[in-house]
Amino acid sequence: MAQDEICQHIREIKELKTAEKYECAECVKIGSDWVHLRTCQTCGVTLGCDQSPHKHMTAHFHATDHPVVISAEPGEQWLYCYKDDTFAEYG
Repeated sequence: MAQDEICQHIREIKELKTAEKYECAECVKIGSDWVHLRTCQTCGVTLGCDQSPHKHMTAHFHATDHPVVISAEPGEQWLYCYKDDTFAEYG
């Protein structure tokens, strides 16, 4: 992806925050399962994706306005911006 196609929110990320634990913090609290994990690049929380039953990361975005997440899945190297609906690969 060309640099001018990457949104400002993603371009502002200088150092990636990675998952401290491979789990959805909110799913653990309620005894639920998740499908894939995403890590917020503003605060570092790791939560379940939209394929997960409770869509905790999208709920986190709506509650906090933190726009950018990365995949916390092993081998996946991409960022996503909720505000601009933009993906970018890294690595």
